[in-house]
Amino acid sequence: MEFQNLAAMQAALRERRISARELLEEALARVQLRDVELHAVVVRDFERARAAADAADAALARGDTGALLGIPMTVKESFHVAGLPTTWGVPGTSQLRARFDAVVVARLKAAGAIVFGKTNVSTHLGDWQSVNAVYGRTCNPWDLARTPGGSSGGAAAALAAGFVPLEVGSDIAGSLRIPAHCCGVYAHKPSYGLVPMRGHAPPGVPELSIGADNDLAVAGPMARSARDLAHALDVIAGPDDAQAIAYRLDLPRARHERLEDFRVLVLTEHPRLPLSSEVSGAIEGFTQRLASDGCKVKTSSELLPDLGALGDTFTELLMSFLGATFPEAAYRAVQARAARNPRVAEDENSVRNHALVASHRAWFLANRARVALAHQWRLFFRDFDLVLCPVLPTTAFPHDDADMDKRRISFDGKSIAYASQAAWVGPASVNGLPATSLPIGPGASGLPIGIQAIGPYLEDRTPIRFAQLAEHRYGGFIVPPRYLS
Repeated sequence: MEFQNLAAMQAALRERRISARELLEEALARVQLRDVELHAVVVRDFERARAAADAADAALARGDTGALLGIPMTVKESFHVAGLPTTWGVPGTSQLRARFDAVVVARLKAAGAIVFGKTNVSTHLGDWQSVNAVYGRTCNPWDLARTPGGSSGGAAAALAAGFVPLEVGSDIAGSLRIPAHCCGVYAHKPSYGLVPMRGHAPPGVPELSIGADNDLAVAGPMARSARDLAHALDVIAGPDDAQAIAYRLDLPRARHERLEDFRVLVLTEHPRLPLSSEVSGAIEGFTQRLASDGCKVKTSSELLPDLGALGDTFTELLMSFLGATFPEAAYRAVQARAARNPRVAEDENSVRNHALVASHRAWFLANRARVALAHQWRLFFRDFDLVLCPVLPTTAFPHDDADMDKRRISFDGKSIAYASQAAWVGPASVNGLPATSLPIGPGASGLPIGIQAIGPYLEDRTPIRFAQLAEHRYGGFIVPPRYLS
């Protein structure tokens, strides 16, 4: 059932046209064939998965039901899976084994999912590539010379290559949305706090902790269809209680059920980041289709929070969060560097270095700015249902092993600092807003391009429903050319 969605697989299982074991073996065969060149599924648990699939077949024969009963899938390496390593790409940690499942993983298994492996990440989840010294590099199924995105890059590659219909990743600075954009799949960054993060922690942190108090970070589903995002979110969302498996969170319904009823603000210009003509052209074409189909589209609004202020606040909060997780020696080194070099607002590296070692007072002031921005968003979403904006300024970029501070992204005769790419993912992250990344078709280069639909806090069903309607009207996931034969 290659490249089929959840509904098709569930129907086939229910009608006994395929068994859970057969469905799993098909998935494993694709991994063994295609992952030689992609290197996406880096932790494999095939034998336990076979036993779980046999148990799922017995449950199906008894007439049991489960939201994901018999569905094979993988999860991001950064989630604990009992008995498997959780390294976050950090050398010297691959011999450690988790004793417990992360809450998200426990819920997937309780719903009947067959978790047969874990997918690759960037070191400490800190890059928009997925390469590390433990597992190596993951490549993009559309072009092996390019990134699949990061840090959930292995997850996106596994979906685009047809290994699994569903994945779960995490996002603090685009780690769900950027891989979805790069690989042409769907991802949903949930509202902050909606999905429990317990058990998503790096080596050296207490196993069932959430890691450095988890400011900004979320966990969410990835899939090849928007409908599957909604289905998976129902499984993993809810209060942080590992036993509350069957709890269905009563989120607000989607604001609209017809595409033409949505009020959207489309953005393609950012004060800190230019956009490639390829990406802006794809978004313009998508916007024209929406407008011609009756969707209420605007391209500017005085109600929109200032993108520059959002970016500044995001940088302060993100860097201070990351700095708090540094090993002591690394943290002291940044402190010394910041002390030697005064903060210069026009120098992005200077701003980041000082934010990495920010005082509690500095963090408090940034958090106060975040609260003010949240109120601006509340006012904005009285008149609009969604913001549509880019994910990255370009399509998937080539692999780059240079020091991150020295990397550049070049397009249309322009060159930007590598870290500047976060400008478009920051607005949803800084205030914990839900954002659904959806593919809008290949660009002129033939590579996939995504757009993110950002919705009001805790109204996750609104951007997901918009993505479903857009998928039905205009199409969605496209199989990468290398797998069409």
